[in-house]
Amino acid sequence: MTMIREAVAVFHTAGDLEDAIDELGTAGFDRAAISLLASEKAVAEKLGRHYTSTESLEDDPAAPRVAFVSTASVGDAEGALIGGLIYVGALAAAGAVVATGGAMAAAIGAATAAGGASGIIGTALAAYVADHHARFLQEQLERGGILLWVGVRDATMEKKALEILSRHSTHDVHVHEIQADA
Repeated sequence: MTMIREAVAVFHTAGDLEDAIDELGTAGFDRAAISLLASEKAVAEKLGRHYTSTESLEDDPAAPRVAFVSTASVGDAEGALIGGLIYVGALAAAGAVVATGGAMAAAIGAATAAGGASGIIGTALAAYVADHHARFLQEQLERGGILLWVGVRDATMEKKALEILSRHSTHDVHVHEIQADA
């Protein structure tokens, strides 16, 4: 049975969480070693029960986890959705006009109209992505905080993780050991 050690912390704001994760990255922690508690729905599906407190899952090796997604990454996704759909819509409309022998002015007009319509769709999708991310974080905050785990390889990394986590307005910062296959 292989055991792994993790630093554990609970955050009361998304900003403090992001600051801690940024500092962990700067200190040499791999993003793959950092995880958050999954959504309430995922917890209920995996554990067969709903939870009322984030703290009740801190040391549960069966608690489902997800990778951290920063606000900057959500913003990148929003920009890609909006910009990508504007570009594709405009290109497709211009191509259709040109392919049918339309005049350049008609091609520009069609591209502008299609790009604008696609941009509206992209904006709606981007808003959904941002809202989903905010709801995910809020869901945990309502149950006592955002739960974070950081895998630590050795005593030096363990100490460094605890120092960083303790600096960012967390409570219940500690290290635990769980089975790797849990």
